[in-house]
Amino acid sequence: MKKVMLVSVLLVIALLIACAPAPTPVPPTKAPEPTKAPAPTTAPAPTAVPTKAPEPTKPPAPKGAWVDEVVFFEEPDSAKAVSMVEAGSMHLFGFGISDPKIFAKLKDSKTAVFDPSYGSTSELTFNPSGPTFKDGRLNPFSVPAIREAMNWLIDRNYIAKEIYGGLAIPMFTTINPVFPDYAKTADVGRALEITYGYNKDKAKATIDAEMKKLGAEMAGGVWSYKGTPVTVILIIRTEDERRTIGDYVAKQLEDIGFKADRQYKTAAEATPLWMTVDPAEGKMHVYTGGWISTAVSRDLANNFTYYYTARGRPEALWQGYKPSPEFDKISERLTRRDYKDVDERQKMFAEALNLSMKDSVRMFLVNRFSMNVRRPELRSAVDLAGGTSGSWLWPQTINLDGKPGGTIRFGAPSILTTVWNPVGGSNWIFDTMIFRATGEPATLPDPYTGLYHPYRLEKADVTVQQGLPVAKTLDWVTLTFAPTIEVPKDAWVDWNAEKQQFITAGEKFTQTVTARTKTVLHYDKNLFKNKIHDGSTLSIGDFVLGMIMTFDRPNDKSPLFDEAAVPAFRSFMTNFKGWKIISKDPLVVEAYNDTFFPDAELIANARDVYPYYSQGIGMWHTMSLGVQAEAAKELIFTSGKSTKLKMEQMSFIGGPSLKILEKYLASSTEKSYIPYAPTLGQFVTAAEAKMRYENLAKFYKDRGHFWVGDGPFYLHIVRPTEKQITLRKFADFSDPADRWLRFAEAVIPEAAVSGPSRVTVGQKAEFKVNVTFKKQPYAAKDIDFVKFLVIDATGNLALTANAKTVKDGEWLAELTADQTNKLAAGSNRLEVIVVSKLVAKPTFESLSFVTIK
Repeated sequence: MKKVMLVSVLLVIALLIACAPAPTPVPPTKAPEPTKAPAPTTAPAPTAVPTKAPEPTKPPAPKGAWVDEVVFFEEPDSAKAVSMVEAGSMHLFGFGISDPKIFAKLKDSKTAVFDPSYGSTSELTFNPSGPTFKDGRLNPFSVPAIREAMNWLIDRNYIAKEIYGGLAIPMFTTINPVFPDYAKTADVGRALEITYGYNKDKAKATIDAEMKKLGAEMAGGVWSYKGTPVTVILIIRTEDERRTIGDYVAKQLEDIGFKADRQYKTAAEATPLWMTVDPAEGKMHVYTGGWISTAVSRDLANNFTYYYTARGRPEALWQGYKPSPEFDKISERLTRRDYKDVDERQKMFAEALNLSMKDSVRMFLVNRFSMNVRRPELRSAVDLAGGTSGSWLWPQTINLDGKPGGTIRFGAPSILTTVWNPVGGSNWIFDTMIFRATGEPATLPDPYTGLYHPYRLEKADVTVQQGLPVAKTLDWVTLTFAPTIEVPKDAWVDWNAEKQQFITAGEKFTQTVTARTKTVLHYDKNLFKNKIHDGSTLSIGDFVLGMIMTFDRPNDKSPLFDEAAVPAFRSFMTNFKGWKIISKDPLVVEAYNDTFFPDAELIANARDVYPYYSQGIGMWHTMSLGVQAEAAKELIFTSGKSTKLKMEQMSFIGGPSLKILEKYLASSTEKSYIPYAPTLGQFVTAAEAKMRYENLAKFYKDRGHFWVGDGPFYLHIVRPTEKQITLRKFADFSDPADRWLRFAEAVIPEAAVSGPSRVTVGQKAEFKVNVTFKKQPYAAKDIDFVKFLVIDATGNLALTANAKTVKDGEWLAELTADQTNKLAAGSNRLEVIVVSKLVAKPTFESLSFVTIK
C-alpha cells in the first residue's frame, strides 16, 4: 500500500523520484531564456503549453486503454532516441532531456515535438561512512564540514548555464524551486543561496583545515593519508549531462589536492556501487544523482527525512546516514507535521533548511527544464513536474490521434534496472513508469496542482482537530473540524506478530486515545466486481494483507523482520492511531492519524489502504508466495536485507526467483493456503484461496511471471536479455478510455515588473507587477499570493513582503520610506514570486534599481 508502506516517494522516486494529464501538448515556438546570474530563481519559460484534450472518437471511447500494446525498449543515448522519434521507430522517449543541442534541433523538427516538465533535479550524493572505510582508506566526506564546503567548491551557475545551456536553474536545498514550498520559504532559501554561493577559496580553506584534523597531509599539492594519496571515487552516470557534471566535480576536487577516480556507469551498473552496497566498503565517495518528482508536490515537509535520514529508504546507503540530533529531530517532526499553525511550520522549515546545508550528505545542484519528446500524432498525459515518465496517467491516456488501437514503441534510457517486487523492488523511474500501468492506488494527482482526485474512491470524509491549518478544494472530500477526535476501542492500533493478530485500542490502552485527524474512506461500490489480470476478482483480502505487512515486517518477532524497515516504522507509529473497517462491501475504512497536511485531499490520499505497495501493486495471493519464500529465507524482498544475508533478492518477473515462487504456488494451491490466517482468514475463504491460486497457476503458465495487477495494461512479455517489456491492453479493465481526458491546459502565469530605475534612500517607492496568461489579465481570485524580495547592494536579503492586489492582472510591490532608508547606495534587485491556485509552479521575475542618497 503506497501510503501505508512507509517508504515516502518524492516524489520523489529515485530516480534514482506522485498526477493527471496534459493530453495534447504542442511544441514550444522559442527557446527558454537562460538563467540570469546572479538570481537563481528565474526558471526557463518555454511557450509550450498543453492544449485541450482530444475529443473521443464516435462511437464512444472503448473500455480500458486506448491502445492495444506498448513495447518498452532500452535506448541510453538521448540524441539517438530523438532521431528514432523523428524517423518513426519510437513514439516517445521516457526521459526528460535537458540537452541544449537537442532543444535547438527540436525547434525545427516536423516529426518530433516535446512537452515541458520541471520536476527533475541533479545532485551529488556523498558517502558519509568513516572516517575510514573497512580497508583503511580515508573518506573525507565522512566529515559534515567537508560536505558543507562542497557547496562553495561547485559553481551551480556554471552547471546551469554552461553544462545545461540555460535549460536549468541553480538549486541549493532540497526544496525544488518550482514547487510552492520554495515560494513560501523564499526569504530563507534566497539567504542560503547567497551564503552558499560559489567561493572556491573558502571551500579550500575549510577542507584544508578538516583534512589536517583527520590526520591527512598535503605533499606536492596532493593529499595523502598514512602515505597513500587520498583518491575520491566518483560514480558518474553516463546517460545525460551528469557525465559532464561528474568530470567538472572531479576537476574541482583535483584542483584542491585530491586524486579523482572517474568511474562512468549506467543506471544498472551504478546501483550496486552507491545504493545497495554497505557504504563502509567504500565503493564510492561521490555519485552524480538525479531525481524526479513524479507529481507536483504541495507539501515538501518529508523531504528532509527522505534525503538525509535512515528513515528515508531501506537501502544500505540510507541506513548509514547519521544526521545531527537537532537535524534528525526537526526532520522527524516535519514528517509528522508536528506544528500547530503555518507560522510554526515556516520556522521549522527555516531551521531544517539551514541544518540540511550543514549536513549536505546530499548536495542539490540544479533543477532542470526537461523536454519529453514524442511523435506529433501521439497523445499522452504529461505531468508538469514528472513529465511523461513520472505521470501516473500516461497508461489511461496514451493514444494515437485519439483513435482506439495500435502499438506504441516506448523508449527509455534503462529498463529492468533492478528486480521487480512490490515491497522492495526497483524504484528507478524507468521501471516505475512501466509497472504503474499495471495497477494504481485509489487516488491520482492532478498534473498541474498536485491535488488528488478519486480513482477507486467515491468520497472521503475528513475531520481534523480544531485550529489546524487545513483547507479543501475539490468536491469529493468533505472537511469538518472537531474539538476532540476519539479513536474507537475496536480500532486496530498494533500487531502481535507471534499470534498474527491485530491489537485493538481497547486492548493496548487503558485510557481513551485521541487523534488529530479522522478520515472515512468510501471505496467504489463496485470495487469487488473489478477483475485483476489473472482473472480473479479484487477482494478485501488484498487490502487487509497490505495493512498486516505494514506492521509485520518491522516486528522482530516476525519471520519477515527487516531491520531497515524499523526507522520509518517508528516514525509512522508516532502518528498512526488506528484503522477500523466499517463495512466490508462496499468497503469503508476509518483511519485515525496525528499527521495532517495543508490540503484535505492530501490527507485522504495519505490514508488510502489500497494494495499498492511502495514499489507496485500487490495482490494477496501473489504476495503470499513472497511472504513464504522470505520466511523460509529462500528469497528476500529488499536489497538491504538480501545484501546483508547474502541471499537472492526477490523478483516477481524473472531470474532464479521464479522457480522458488513456483514451488510455493504449488504447495499453496494444494493447501488453499491463506497467509496470516488468524487475521486474513476472517476476510478470505478457503474457496477464494483455491480459486486465486488456480487462476495464478494458469496465468504463470501463460505469461511466465507473477506480476498480477489490476491496471489498464497487463505485463505480457519480459525479455531481460533484450531489455524489452511488452504490455498489452487488459480487456476486463472497468473504466472508459476517456475518463481522464478532461484536464484543460496548464494556466501558468506570466509576470512583468515595472517601476523606477532610481530610488532615493528614505523615500517611498512603488513597483507594478502585471500577471497575465496569453496576454490576458490573470484573475485575482485565482492567485494564491504575490511575494517580493529585495536583494540589496551588498548581495544580502534586505526584506520580503507580500504585494497588494490592485485588480485582475495587477499587483503593487510597495517599499516604505523606512524600508528604503535601510538600503545602502548602489544596485539592488527586486525579485517577484507569483503563485497561482490553478498551477502549483511559481513564476519568478525580477527588476534591478539603483538606490541613491
